[in-house]
Amino acid sequence: MSRADSRVTAKLSDEPAAGIHRIAVETPFAVGLINCYLLVGEPLTLVDTGPNSGSALDHLERGLAELGVRVEELELIVLTHQHMDHEGLTEILARRSGAEVAAFAPLAPWLTDYRASAKLDDQYAQAVMLRHGLRPDIVALLGVLSAGMHSYGSRAVVTRPLQDGATLTMGGREFGVHHRPGHSPSDLVFLDSATGVLIGGDHLIGHISSNALITRPLAGFASGLDSGLRPTPLLDYARSLEATRELGVSRVLPGHGDVVEDPAGLIDRRLADQARRARRILELLGGRSLTAHEIAGEMWGEVAIKQAYLTISEVLGHLDILLAAGAVVERDDDGVSRFTVR
Repeated sequence: MSRADSRVTAKLSDEPAAGIHRIAVETPFAVGLINCYLLVGEPLTLVDTGPNSGSALDHLERGLAELGVRVEELELIVLTHQHMDHEGLTEILARRSGAEVAAFAPLAPWLTDYRASAKLDDQYAQAVMLRHGLRPDIVALLGVLSAGMHSYGSRAVVTRPLQDGATLTMGGREFGVHHRPGHSPSDLVFLDSATGVLIGGDHLIGHISSNALITRPLAGFASGLDSGLRPTPLLDYARSLEATRELGVSRVLPGHGDVVEDPAGLIDRRLADQARRARRILELLGGRSLTAHEIAGEMWGEVAIKQAYLTISEVLGHLDILLAAGAVVERDDDGVSRFTVR
């Protein structure tokens, strides 16, 4: 029996599934609080950590203390994906507890050299923005702002690399490991087949649609922006959602917000939303030739500058749906991609 088993005293409202306790941790990001999950049993497991900040660590430690647990008692830390709000405290927690760290196997080198990885990710994002119509001076400014956020993430040594289709014991029960790329290249979800409960990270969130960001591939994907090749995360995400629907999940414990009680229904709505936005972009194009950034500007105005990478990724994702359907054409215009209706 885990040392903490007999000391967990959380109220039922903090226990979204039997033996799984939610700890809401502060983040500096627009998404707000992140849900970390403590699974009681052997090994005593924490899923996701919160960002690397003093306030997040304080929130996490107080949440653990309310459950009668100290950081030093953690035996396994599991990461759902590579974003800072989910992995930022990993190095500190692993050092204090000696816990093993489990994450998607191809993510391990990225985490080992986090600073270099984050810098390369920024360079990739800047190349995407330039390719899709954002002014170079704005791209440079956004690069500086992004670099200033790197401190919210951290390096980590993955001691339990995970592959799609594996099983992982957390809190005394077996979970199936499923790779679900789209929101990021490294997204994993964990299914307790006995109950149908899925620990989902940011794969499926009730109150907001997960962003499918254009992200530098982790490994094994030849992507050259100059040749027009790029990852297609929204198409990946749609396939991932369809695969999750086939699992027969009863409830999803998400990385943000409340428990998702009707996963299949929400997946259907998310896929319908994707198709609807693709049709809107097709209508916006009309007979014109536009960049992804120009389309974003027409859809969101000034937000397309303030959140340029997010909005360009959003537009490109839906353009990829249209490209796959043969509805639009992408053409190179002196190093900038423009899209027209076929």
